[in-house]
Amino acid sequence: MTEPTRLFRRSSWPETARVGEILRAETTGGLLLIAGAVIALVWSNSPWADAYADLREITVGPAALHLDLSLATWAADGLLAIFFFVAGLELKREFVAGDLRDPRRAALPVFAAMGGMAAPALIFALWNLGDGDALRGWAIPTATDIAFAVAVLAVIGTHLPAALRTFLLTLAVVDDLLAITIIAIFYTDELDLGALGLAVVPLILFGLLVQRRVTTPFLLLPLAVVTWALMHESGVHATVAGVLLAFTVPVAARRAQPGEVTGTAVEAPGLAEHLEHLIRPISAGVAVPIFAFFAAGVSVGGAGALVEAWTEPVALGVMSGLVIGKVVGITGATWLLSRFTRAELDDDLAWVDVIGLSLLAGIGFTVSLLIGELAFGPGTAADDVAKVAVLSGSLAAAALATVLLRARNRHYRRIAEAETRDDDGDGVPDVYQQGDSGGAPNR
Repeated sequence: MTEPTRLFRRSSWPETARVGEILRAETTGGLLLIAGAVIALVWSNSPWADAYADLREITVGPAALHLDLSLATWAADGLLAIFFFVAGLELKREFVAGDLRDPRRAALPVFAAMGGMAAPALIFALWNLGDGDALRGWAIPTATDIAFAVAVLAVIGTHLPAALRTFLLTLAVVDDLLAITIIAIFYTDELDLGALGLAVVPLILFGLLVQRRVTTPFLLLPLAVVTWALMHESGVHATVAGVLLAFTVPVAARRAQPGEVTGTAVEAPGLAEHLEHLIRPISAGVAVPIFAFFAAGVSVGGAGALVEAWTEPVALGVMSGLVIGKVVGITGATWLLSRFTRAELDDDLAWVDVIGLSLLAGIGFTVSLLIGELAFGPGTAADDVAKVAVLSGSLAAAALATVLLRARNRHYRRIAEAETRDDDGDGVPDVYQQGDSGGAPNR
């Protein structure tokens, strides 16, 4: 009889080690992201708010190439392309060489991510039925901000099972792919087929070079920039270029030729892993925090104006989508997978853990702010309402997740302490000496 698939089961050691390294980088980036957002909020609600607005609108870039963009646009279109390049590398690695190359493992995060996007979108649409302009923001509450979520998890989840951390990371990566697909399809108003066709040329050249393991920045960087510029000119959001470039990078490690390194066949690191290690600190530590600084600044206008903004259907749709929709979508999709397949929740976990993680996925922030600008236009009244809702909903989701997961963290800490207790001092944890289970822990 086939053993049932375990949901949230422990990953392989190489995968666990890799995830741990990524989480450490994203934790630092998340703290910088939060700092950037706080500075922007304080500045935009201070007596010097006009200076912040003027800074966002400073235009730089060659006008002849239609790249004379504001700093805020450079942050959203340019810096976030770096973020999505790293997300594309991570996604390709997950499905080509990671644990998710196994369809049974891949099913959960993919299905959960789809549920975690569908439910918030539906909730937003229900709040804004009949308002065609407002419905353009249906995708705002569908995103998960991995850096922000991981920063919260790092503070509150010191003893949570590694499987939950791995799931959160994988869920967010799949979420990023779905988000960029939504941006490309639903938020492209005008399409210049000529520019789009031209963008394919440097993209193919970039792909040919990386497939041959060429890593010279003087060759790859100009091709990447030209691909990005032509994608921007085509009307498709320029961040899509980041994902497409990442998908051309080979994941499999190259086997060195005899004598190339030490005279024996030596396994060389895959180029995707090399580029990810190289660029992830730039993405998490520079690109995303700067975007947060330029995107999060919204003038609240006092408590009365804040409450008024919360009563807008757009705000109610975003906040309830992030806080309620994510829980319903992710937990519901996971339950359906366990209900109608042979998959079962791992014995070490409880459904309350899934709910807590779903709340954490309700931290939308980076991509939610980006989609809000694309849906309503940066600086518009509707965009300001959406920003207030994204910030409020993300903070509410983070607070609720903190309460729930801290309680679960205490539960898992007690288990860990019990498993390592050695009251008789014989060097063997007491839990291995209880019961008659052949030396297995008696929990």
